[in-house]
Amino acid sequence: MISPPSPTGDLTLGHLLDAAGLGDVNDAIALRHTIRPKDPASLRDLSHESVLAYTRVQTVRTNIFPATPPPLWLIFVADGQRGSRARLHSVYANHGELPDQRTDEFRTYDLRPSPVLGSLSDRLLVDWGAGAIGWAKRGPKAAALAVVEIADPSIVAFPGYGGVLVTFDELRQITSDPSYALWRSALSSVQGVYAISDARTGQLYVGKADGSEKILGRWTTYAEDGHGGNVALRDLGIKDPSHKHDFVFSILRVFDPAAPSAEINAAESHFKRALLTRQFGLNRN
Repeated sequence: MISPPSPTGDLTLGHLLDAAGLGDVNDAIALRHTIRPKDPASLRDLSHESVLAYTRVQTVRTNIFPATPPPLWLIFVADGQRGSRARLHSVYANHGELPDQRTDEFRTYDLRPSPVLGSLSDRLLVDWGAGAIGWAKRGPKAAALAVVEIADPSIVAFPGYGGVLVTFDELRQITSDPSYALWRSALSSVQGVYAISDARTGQLYVGKADGSEKILGRWTTYAEDGHGGNVALRDLGIKDPSHKHDFVFSILRVFDPAAPSAEINAAESHFKRALLTRQFGLNRN
């Protein structure tokens, strides 16, 4: 079944499914996940194990999820940097519900990796639509999703928030290089408390990224000027402009986008006390 052209003549997900040999778009459903690291019932990271575990369990409410879901599930993750856009994470073949694992609230499915669109995993970006309404789109609704980007295949995998450890020079790449699209998507999806280590002296700085800024927004300021407006880091740069190349960035804790500022402030203060960054480090308050 050839997908009809979009109203604007754009390339759509349906065209890609046609090219991949899917005979009927009704055999596919597209699901859009968002990262909520603090919520134990939600997707907390982008590892394939986590995404599979999260996706295979669905509500029994058929007004939310189909009573008989199709055989092909395309899993997208919200691109936090760019509004309603979503990036293809993985594709699963649905081998049916596991009846012995059904509860009063949930159904569990036997999902297995599918090769369909495998070369576009982490590269395909679609526009989910105005307001990103509807986390599940089946058949023609999925096929109509406009393709807005197919990235270069040299995509650098995101290691998970706990695995982030990057130098200043690497941070500059992350904030600008297309190969780090997954990093930017993940870092723009959460608030958090982070550390900057000075490899030259061993001193630490603890900071926070809250509100609309998210971690990516805050770290982009460091990539641009080397100090992000912090007094101690700026002073180091005044004494030696090359000092910023000794900075190493890591994440101490992440928070949902909706987490209140008071909670993030408390966590930041805790890490400053625990790591003695006011007494011996680079924090001035």
